[in-house]
Amino acid sequence: MSRRVIKAVLFDLDGTLVDTAPDFLWALNQLRKSLGQPPLSEPEIRTAISDGSAGLVRNTLGINDNEPLFESIRQQLLTHYLEIIGLHAKLYPGLGDLLVEFESAGIAWGISTNKPSLYTNALLDQMALPSKPRTVVCPDHVSKPKPDAEPLLLNCRHLNLMPHDVVFVGDHVRDVQAGKAAGMHTIAAAWGYIDTPSEAEGWHADAVCYRSQDLYQVIKDWQ
Repeated sequence: MSRRVIKAVLFDLDGTLVDTAPDFLWALNQLRKSLGQPPLSEPEIRTAISDGSAGLVRNTLGINDNEPLFESIRQQLLTHYLEIIGLHAKLYPGLGDLLVEFESAGIAWGISTNKPSLYTNALLDQMALPSKPRTVVCPDHVSKPKPDAEPLLLNCRHLNLMPHDVVFVGDHVRDVQAGKAAGMHTIAAAWGYIDTPSEAEGWHADAVCYRSQDLYQVIKDWQ
């Protein structure tokens, strides 16, 4: 990527900015207990989190979308999740310091997530963030969620910035697809909820970052 001044950095939420797996694990195991199923461990659910509550129900309970109980089970999972949302979730290592650096450098930051606003706002209210995001876009704010560019372009309008002044960081191929469609610079967060970190190499992001602690240096090297 050619050198330029980066004016804002946008993050996907789950698996990129915040590790929400511990919250989902508790909620899922509460549900499994009520269904007479044994508990799962965190590694067994991590890769399903990127596909939201529907993905967790499909991939960890073996219940498909077209089954009569699917929506009822999904809502039970979300009810358990809201009970403890943010209790065990945490920023990935180094990202709290990174947000402080952004504030000092005059770089805005924000969030573009496929997590509905009810859960996004509840989670952010519980997080001890060093600064507030300047923009938060959820799927219920737009007509088409990621991988469409619409959410990221709405972030840009909130920030009054052009897409080429913005970096988008995400742990799923749809994040990279959305960022590229919007005309942003993209970083694949290989520390997130993916099967193997090397998988991110195939997403054709402008950069792949394997440790959240290294993200600031990656961005700094571009400027």
